[in-house]
Amino acid sequence: MKSAGTVAQRLSLVSVVTFSVATFPVSALGVALFVYLPPYLAGHLGVALTAISGTWAMVRIVDLFVDPVLGHMMDRTRTPLGRYRAWLGSGVPVVMLAVYMLFMAPKGIGAFYLLVWLFVLYIGNSILTLSQYAWGATLATQYHERSRVFGILTAVGVAAGVITLLIPIVAPALGFSNAQGVQAMGWFVILVAPISVGLTVWRTPERISKDTHPQFALVDYLDIARKPEVIRLFLCQMALTLGPGWMSAMYLFYFKDVRGFSTQQATILLLIYILAGVIGAPLTARAASRFGKHQTLIATTTAFSLGLFSVFVIPVGNVLAAVPVMLWCGFMAAGFGLMINAMMADVGDEIRLHQGKERISLLYAVLTFASKIAAAAAISVTFILLSRVGYNAAEGAHNTAQALNGLEWVFLSGPIVFVMLGGLCVVGWKLDADRHAGVRAELDARDAALAEAPILSAVSTAQPHISLSSEPR
Repeated sequence: MKSAGTVAQRLSLVSVVTFSVATFPVSALGVALFVYLPPYLAGHLGVALTAISGTWAMVRIVDLFVDPVLGHMMDRTRTPLGRYRAWLGSGVPVVMLAVYMLFMAPKGIGAFYLLVWLFVLYIGNSILTLSQYAWGATLATQYHERSRVFGILTAVGVAAGVITLLIPIVAPALGFSNAQGVQAMGWFVILVAPISVGLTVWRTPERISKDTHPQFALVDYLDIARKPEVIRLFLCQMALTLGPGWMSAMYLFYFKDVRGFSTQQATILLLIYILAGVIGAPLTARAASRFGKHQTLIATTTAFSLGLFSVFVIPVGNVLAAVPVMLWCGFMAAGFGLMINAMMADVGDEIRLHQGKERISLLYAVLTFASKIAAAAAISVTFILLSRVGYNAAEGAHNTAQALNGLEWVFLSGPIVFVMLGGLCVVGWKLDADRHAGVRAELDARDAALAEAPILSAVSTAQPHISLSSEPR
């Protein structure tokens, strides 16, 4: 008979989707916060561009150090409701309040108002993100099952982003102004957050492992920082955030001024790119179950880069010719994040085996730390390069052929180089399915022994006259 610690049942599709719907507010914010909120603040509320850029940069700098602190606190939390379940639920009111204060802000707000509520929003967003990733790593403990869970989680997140993106598109048809469309996105996040997270918290069980060495030790954190697998995934996360982020920062400039598409056509192509992830994420997870996570990540990064080269042959202004390219690249890009998250969950098991304590939230904080650095660098570096090649981003500005050629090379070179580097980071990866199976076997055996220890102790206390020795008395 298998012990309780070694039973590894495959989660039902309903269970995984129920767990994954908690990503709705975070994924919806990913579209609304970065694409639509800044123009809304500047155009509708009249906040100065310098105030928006300055406060945003300040919040992002401070926010870099929030995730490691939150990760440490999460791993040390034990409540009757659970560990990550309690944190996930606590993040909902924080996000709801911050979204309301920003998306429904009155005219006349200043930099301080924006600074406070942006910071609150980022804290709430980090709480939701870290707690769900960590919970997902403990929910699915087997190597291939993790690929499946994070694949479905990614697909649900993409669907949430698509739904949010449709709101400002259909708003004018319903008689709403552009500003009201942005406000509708805010209301969508506010309404969906308690429903989606509440469903996950209500219907998803949580398994909390016991720590064998619960005391704090600085050397444990130094060991994590020096662990080769953690360093590899940190660099991989940076590269695979910087590559697509680099492309996003210049997307409209390139597709309008070089490829000859209108803003509406470029938006449709972007929507196709995002929609491809709904199919790409679960299929990538299935491929990882057959070929391994790091091999799949190497394959998707290579395929993405090769597909991006085909942009050169798209006829100017031809939407139909661009659709296959956007589908291909969006399909491949959907696998980047889910593979890194699933691989970090495996690393977390190995660290827990050696250190005797849960570190998974902290490890995911390492990944979010890397992604935030890369996301900030994507905008600053690309805009500097555009100015160097002589490109003028002002509306209605005339750019020379040389400037447009420079824009094209800057747009394509960054994603191709960094995405390929992301794949190279996991070449020679050793923590494969066989090695992880050995780690899980030891962890399951230890967890089972810890679960039985109180029972044995109680029996020994209740019957002190019983001797376990085989020698005669």
